[in-house]
Amino acid sequence: MADRDSSAAGEAGGPARSGRLWIGLLALAGLGLVGYRHWPDPSRAASPPLQAAPKPQTVRVAKAQRASDTLSLTQTGTTQAFDTASLYPRATGYIVERKVDIGSHVKKGDLLFRISAPDLDQQLVQAQSQILQLQAALIQARAMVDQAEANRHLADVTNRRTSTLAGTGAETRQNADTSQAGVLAQTANVDAVKAAVKVAEANIAAQEAQVARLKVLTGFEEIRAPFDGVVTTRNNDVGDAVTADTNTGLPLLTLARDDVLRMAVNVPLYAADGVRDGLEAKAEVAQLPGKVFPGRVSRSSSTLLYASRTLVTQVDIPNPDGTLQAGLYITLTLAIPRVAHAVSVPNDALIFDQAGTRVAVVEAAQDGSLVARMRPVTIFRQTGTVLELRTGLSGGEQVVVGPPASLRDGDPVALRPEGKAGT
Repeated sequence: MADRDSSAAGEAGGPARSGRLWIGLLALAGLGLVGYRHWPDPSRAASPPLQAAPKPQTVRVAKAQRASDTLSLTQTGTTQAFDTASLYPRATGYIVERKVDIGSHVKKGDLLFRISAPDLDQQLVQAQSQILQLQAALIQARAMVDQAEANRHLADVTNRRTSTLAGTGAETRQNADTSQAGVLAQTANVDAVKAAVKVAEANIAAQEAQVARLKVLTGFEEIRAPFDGVVTTRNNDVGDAVTADTNTGLPLLTLARDDVLRMAVNVPLYAADGVRDGLEAKAEVAQLPGKVFPGRVSRSSSTLLYASRTLVTQVDIPNPDGTLQAGLYITLTLAIPRVAHAVSVPNDALIFDQAGTRVAVVEAAQDGSLVARMRPVTIFRQTGTVLELRTGLSGGEQVVVGPPASLRDGDPVALRPEGKAGT
């Protein structure tokens, strides 16, 4: 009876344990399914996720402009007189007359000073008197030539007569030899007096040269203007003693030619190739606003200065009415022809990095979008706000102004609206 009750109890508890087992298996299966779904898939982990297209960078652009055919060069400097002369005395004496003063305008050949030089005048008179003496000596020497010629002729006649008589025996042979020797002696005497004539002529020529020199020196008693100009300094007056050929002290006066002024400018290396004689220039003076004075390149050094790599160029400025003065501070502008074309862009369009000097140009891609393209460039020169390029651009391109540091070649860009330049 007890065994029947225990087996009945076992049969009754069997279905309960089976139900609990199935519930546990189902729970484990659910947990496994949840774990499988959250377990990383190797194939999915190896493939990167799809990235979104980069957003275009907004940039500001400017149009590259082709530079003009002439290069404008403006420099400041000081005007100089075309010619300047410091006049010193060439005659020793004292000043007896002064015709000009500071600021006097003179013409070439005008008398400026007159110097009295009595010693020099006396030397000239003495030299002229010596010429008369030498001329008299020349006349005397020529007369001696005539006398010597006559003596030789007489000796020759006597020799012929004696030789004839000696041949007939009427005259001795000794007398014939003596007469023949007399002819030779008289011939030598003629040659001697002719040489004396040449010496006298040479003495006269030398003395005439001395007279000519003294006349030139006496001509320096009058100091005249070597060219048209204005007297800028005067250091002597009437009564002052002056000494010839002393160039160490102050000059009598200084004369400056002011009908043409000149100015020297140093042309930089990038524009030196276009400088030519005759190139036109414009000069402006601050004291005369609104007036432009034309000039012209007259000459240049043809070689560059080693230290500064500049070409020294002189510009002549006509000044027929005397409006300008030497020493004025002026502004000079040259329009120098370019030997090669250049393209100008804003200064802040330049990119300088490890790839060199470049600019970013906005171009249209095949799909119609805008992209940035990097162009290597060569700098020609840089002014205040403009950068001139020799190579890299041809003009008309849209260059990025102030490009972002993150901008790369091929990046998509968008143009900034004109009204939002500051945003």
